[in-house]
Amino acid sequence: MSGYRLRLRDPAALLAGLAAPALVALALVPIRTDVSATNAALILVVAVVAVAALGSRTAGAVAALSAAGWFDFFLTRPYQRFTISDRNDVETAVLLLVVGLIVSQLAVRARRLQAVVVTDTAHLSSLQGTARLMEDGEAPEAVVEYVRRELVGLLGLRGCRFEYGTLMGALPRLEHGGGLWLRRPGRVTQYADWPEGETELRAVGGGHYYGRFLLDPLPGCPLPSEEARLVAVALAGQAGAALDTAGLSHQG
Repeated sequence: MSGYRLRLRDPAALLAGLAAPALVALALVPIRTDVSATNAALILVVAVVAVAALGSRTAGAVAALSAAGWFDFFLTRPYQRFTISDRNDVETAVLLLVVGLIVSQLAVRARRLQAVVVTDTAHLSSLQGTARLMEDGEAPEAVVEYVRRELVGLLGLRGCRFEYGTLMGALPRLEHGGGLWLRRPGRVTQYADWPEGETELRAVGGGHYYGRFLLDPLPGCPLPSEEARLVAVALAGQAGAALDTAGLSHQG
C-alpha cells in the first residue's frame, strides 16, 4: 500500500512543483517594486524547498525551473514577458535556478535520511521489546504474542497467527536471508510479491523447530523492504529462543 500511495503522490508533487512557485511569484507582484530581486529570489527558493521536502527529486527540479521562469515573467522588467533586460536580474535568475536545484536535492536527501532513521529506530525498538520480555522472564507465549503483533505492523499484514510444532502442507517461506521461497520436489519458486494464501516464518531456537508464524498478507502487494524482512526473521528467531529457553517440546 505504501508504494501505491507513493505513486499517487508523484503527479501531485509535480503539479505542486509547477504551481507553487507561480503562486508565490504572483503574490509578490503587488510589492515587486519594493522588494529587491535577490529577496524575491530567496522567497521563491523557500517554495522550491517546500515542494522538494514533500515530493521527489524530479518535483524539486521542476519547482526550481518553474521558480526561475516565473521570477523572470512576474518579477523582472519587462513584466509579463519571458525576457530580462537588466544584467543583474539575469544573474539573479540563473543563481535562483542553480540554488533551487541544489537546495531541492538536499531537501529530498534530508527527508529520505530522516525516513531511514525513523525506520531503523522502529525496527530496533521491536527487537529491544522482545529482548526485554525475555530478560524479564516473561512466559514464552507472551514473547510469541508480542512478536506476532510486531510482525503485522512490520510487514503490513492483514493478520498473523502462530502454529505450534506442526508442519502441514508446503507453504511459501520467509527465510533467513530475507527471501521468500516455495520449495517443492523438483521445483523452487522465489517471490517478489506476496503470494496468495499464507506464508510461513519459522521459529527456531537452539537448533530446534518450535512452530511457525503464519503470515496473512495482501496478495499481489510488493514485499516489504529487505531490512524489514530481515528484522521479521530476527523477531521469529527471538520467539524460537524464548520457547527453547523455556524447555518446551519441539519438533525435530
